[in-house]
Amino acid sequence: MTAPFKAAAVQAAPAFLDLDAGIDKAIKLIEEAAAQDVKIIAFPETWLPGYPWYIWLDATALYMPLVPKYAANSIVAGSPQDKRLAQAARDNNMHVVMGLSWNVNGTLYMGQWHYGPDGEVISRRRKLKPTHVERTVYGEGDGSDMVVYDTDLGRVGALCCWEHIQPLNKYAMFAQNEQIHIAAWPSFSVYEGGAYALGPEVNTAASQVYAVEGQCFVLAACATVSDEMVEALCDTPVKQQLLKKGGGYARIFGPDGSPLGEVIPPDQEGLVIAEIDLNMIAIGKAAADPCGHYSRPDVFRLMFNNKPSPPVMAFDNEDTREFAGTDGRTASQTTQDGAETAT
Repeated sequence: MTAPFKAAAVQAAPAFLDLDAGIDKAIKLIEEAAAQDVKIIAFPETWLPGYPWYIWLDATALYMPLVPKYAANSIVAGSPQDKRLAQAARDNNMHVVMGLSWNVNGTLYMGQWHYGPDGEVISRRRKLKPTHVERTVYGEGDGSDMVVYDTDLGRVGALCCWEHIQPLNKYAMFAQNEQIHIAAWPSFSVYEGGAYALGPEVNTAASQVYAVEGQCFVLAACATVSDEMVEALCDTPVKQQLLKKGGGYARIFGPDGSPLGEVIPPDQEGLVIAEIDLNMIAIGKAAADPCGHYSRPDVFRLMFNNKPSPPVMAFDNEDTREFAGTDGRTASQTTQDGAETAT
């Protein structure tokens, strides 16, 4: 039996294209959560320095002038901004899972960085497959990014946005006995009324179904689009119709799919806070565990390559391979840091 604790999902607009201002705002939200005795806080997708909504509003060539600024405000591991986030986690004795644009030697990745309450980095993961036009901005992750980690609160994993509609992604995470899942979403206000699949009903349902399928708690953080972002990005009447203010639908779901915490209006900022009791997972597992007693491995199995796949493989003098990941970990370290994964 474990003691219940409080968790928070952020619903707030980013400080768009201003990394340092975004760090300032993040720290304020972390401190606000700490004042309410929150032990883990989840931030939206690419909240630092903001989701690049311009990729949905115009031709690729026309938004190229924004590329240098977006890259310059994408965070680098080991940077002063990284250290400030680590310090905030340590100062507030809190797990912080931040959604961000991660700059690795010029290539950007849709990242989620998990800082422990001691300020140490638990994980740095990349979105396995950026969605649609996101691939004009970001690179891809690999199997080493699909890991659930043991922490003092429980087993924690994370995915971004439409990674939640990829059945094999989900099964790989469920198989690692995930208990607390961080779902990072960018906002549900683009193509409003014209693309139902991008709206709040479908994507909130994806977070809720994830909780039921995985018998885990889901902290679904969701950003909002601010007036300032609309003014900066929507310089024509057509663009003003394509991207609307608001779109925040942060939620927390229990392992039976039940909504937890108070809902915030979609055009407002705040924290959705709920109590997490991991003992309740046992009830869900008893009914249906798709990776356990409710599975049929004689009929269906998942092949899961959880090794890093870097573009360069170095061979040492003994002709043994060492795979270096983008965060500096080797394949052996990735296996040690992560969980045993089923194939």
